Amino acid sequence: MFEAILVAVGMLFVLLVLAGFYASRYKKVGPNQVLVVSGRRRAYVHPVTGQKEVVGFRVVKGGGTFILPVLERVDILSMEILTIEVEVRSVYTVQGVPVHVDGVAQIKIRGDDASIYTAAEQFLSKGPEGIVYVAHETLAGHLRAILGMLTVEEIYKDRDAFAQKVLEVSGGDLANMGLEIVSFVIKDIRDDKEYLESLGRTRTAEVKRDAVKGEAEAQRDATIAQANAARDATIQSALARQLGETAKYQAETKIASAQKDYRVQKAQYDESANRSEVQAELARTLQEKITNQEIKGQEIQIEVVSKQKQIEVQEQEVQRRTRELEATVEKPAAAERYRIETLASAKKYQTETEALGEAAATRARGEGEAE
Repeated sequence: MFEAILVAVGMLFVLLVLAGFYASRYKKVGPNQVLVVSGRRRAYVHPVTGQKEVVGFRVVKGGGTFILPVLERVDILSMEILTIEVEVRSVYTVQGVPVHVDGVAQIKIRGDDASIYTAAEQFLSKGPEGIVYVAHETLAGHLRAILGMLTVEEIYKDRDAFAQKVLEVSGGDLANMGLEIVSFVIKDIRDDKEYLESLGRTRTAEVKRDAVKGEAEAQRDATIAQANAARDATIQSALARQLGETAKYQAETKIASAQKDYRVQKAQYDESANRSEVQAELARTLQEKITNQEIKGQEIQIEVVSKQKQIEVQEQEVQRRTRELEATVEKPAAAERYRIETLASAKKYQTETEALGEAAATRARGEGEAE
């Protein structure tokens, strides 16, 4: 019993040790980091070229994996945004004016596999500071080159276009390192020769001049507008009166036309009403005659039916009397006649039978006597 307990305790201890060891070798990161596990060679298909390559590391994005002891090591690569202050001093423009430009860029490692592999190869041991340094030098170099191709006016008046050019030129180089520029803005543009200030004073003078000119032109335009307005008002008033008179005449003409149309339509209506009244009277008289004829026809029909009924009654009376006469006179007479005829026939038959019998008897007696 004791030995079994010891075995169970030993197995539990071993399981706990194994679980602790597994937990100590299982590494995980959040969505803003990437695990780069190196030590064993593996083959993978390059996402850009599509060719199979052999590398000595693997990448785990935003998750966890088990690190084999002795055979593998793990490093963490941050995917977070890095802020870079880009400052260039005394860069000569195309006009030969030295300017100072300050900008701010936000960069990060691109999220696709090819960029992560590239960034891991180039920045894994450098850390965020190394990434910021390389990106800063790249942006500063392109910023100087672009400044040398523009005038001060172009740089100052259209900062967004200037920043967009820096993004376009620098984006390719940073993409080759596995990086991308999230944003780039120009904070400040200045110079030591008061060129920009002179542009400002010139612009201010132009604005003031334009303001005075604009005010005079506005007063002139206001005066012209007032005169035009008065003229237009007079013209509009005359036109309004003319339109009013025209509308009045048109209204009177329409009223007269409407009255004429009313009289014509009323005459037509009266004529139609009289015609309808006459037609109705004729129809009523005709209908009365038709009704009277129908009534007379019905009366004649009733009289005919009455006479037919009388004839039928008389015929039935004749038939009744005939049947009565047959029953009281003819049938008894026929019965008597039949009785007499029957008696006569019977008497005749009797006489004939007796004569025949007498003759037969006589003949029989004669034959007997002859023998």
